[in-house]
Amino acid sequence: MKRTLLLALALSPLVVLAADDDPIPQRQDLMSDTREALKPLIGMSRGQVEFDAATVSDSLAVFATTAEKGPALFPEGSESGHDTEARDTIWSDPDGFQQRFTDFADAVAAAQAADIQSLEGLKAELNGVLGTCKGCHDDYRVEKD
Repeated sequence: MKRTLLLALALSPLVVLAADDDPIPQRQDLMSDTREALKPLIGMSRGQVEFDAATVSDSLAVFATTAEKGPALFPEGSESGHDTEARDTIWSDPDGFQQRFTDFADAVAAAQAADIQSLEGLKAELNGVLGTCKGCHDDYRVEKD
């Protein structure tokens, strides 16, 4: 009994490490962070939130992180589980999926380079960024209720 308990205690950090390596919760967290970073930008563009250039910059930095880290969080074998919204087309069309992330990264980089300092500038750049989000979601994301 003691030996079993000791073995279980010794292996428990490995189980935790394995869970931390699961790409599905990692990508869900990344996309959740992205969604949260988008909220104030949408509010600004609708006149519901006062324009703030620092918030715009922070949100774009989150988007850049998503563009950088996102593709690696969809490896083969992560098609299901954790109530994923990933559509099978991610793995049947990996080049197209990668291109969507590249398009997103390019739109984010353009928005960052624009150094947005006004609501008008935000609206002009946000449309390009959101267009890349929609394109990816239309083809590679399952809408959940």
